[in-house]
Amino acid sequence: MIELSGAGWALTLLPALGGAIGALRHKGTDILRPTADGATDPLQSACFPLVPYANRIAGGRFSFGGRAVALPLNFGDHPNTLHGFGWQRAWDVVEAGPDRARLAHVHDGGGGWPWRYRAEQSFELGEHGLRVTLTLANAAREPMPAGIGLHPYFAIHAGTRLCLNAARVWLTDGDQIPSEAVAAGHFGDWAAGASISDAGFIDHSYEGWDGLATLDRGDRIVRLTAEGARDLHLFHPEGESFCCLEPVSHLPDAFNRPDAVFDLLPPGGSLALAIRIAVEQN
Repeated sequence: MIELSGAGWALTLLPALGGAIGALRHKGTDILRPTADGATDPLQSACFPLVPYANRIAGGRFSFGGRAVALPLNFGDHPNTLHGFGWQRAWDVVEAGPDRARLAHVHDGGGGWPWRYRAEQSFELGEHGLRVTLTLANAAREPMPAGIGLHPYFAIHAGTRLCLNAARVWLTDGDQIPSEAVAAGHFGDWAAGASISDAGFIDHSYEGWDGLATLDRGDRIVRLTAEGARDLHLFHPEGESFCCLEPVSHLPDAFNRPDAVFDLLPPGGSLALAIRIAVEQN
């Protein structure tokens, strides 16, 4: 466990638990849902990385460059594979200081993903909040399809209002694979600011996100900004005291969709995504 602090912020990192964030607090208040004591599942953490792809791949299978890729189904009885490899691997500590740290995860080309890669996360606390940068570098000798993202669990309570702008939201089929794009306000008028705490179950991707989302908790506004994220996945399990705002570089199942946009990394090429979490007092 690594503990960082600075400018009224406190951050706990859990390198052995998928390179996850254990907690993020501002002046003693939880900004992200804190990880339960003794948790052994990254899904119980405050945030974890998505690498070398984000969200779902249908059936854990896709074809690329004439090669059939079969990935392990890593989410219980779910029919798809989710979130990549990084969240289920221990990360190495590259650097740790009072207010910043760097973690790394190296994949050797096994386990169904045939490309070698190196991923790094950097964390920095300051007056402007927490900045997290996730990078993915192709260490293979051939091009690699690639995607990255971050999966923060934001603490919410009754009356919390979400504001975001996107071009559209994707409805899903019975296996939670995108099937139809509809107006971005389908699940709530987020552009105007609507209550997320009163929303029903949402597990959908917002395409064409502008890189900004806010959560108005009454006493403070939590602001999420992102660079390198084309889309935002919103996960809100009904009745829970959190929602996930997941900046990602591609839509779910992008590797299987001829119309989807994702990154193709040449040997030695890299991809980066950064977020900042800040707080404004109301």
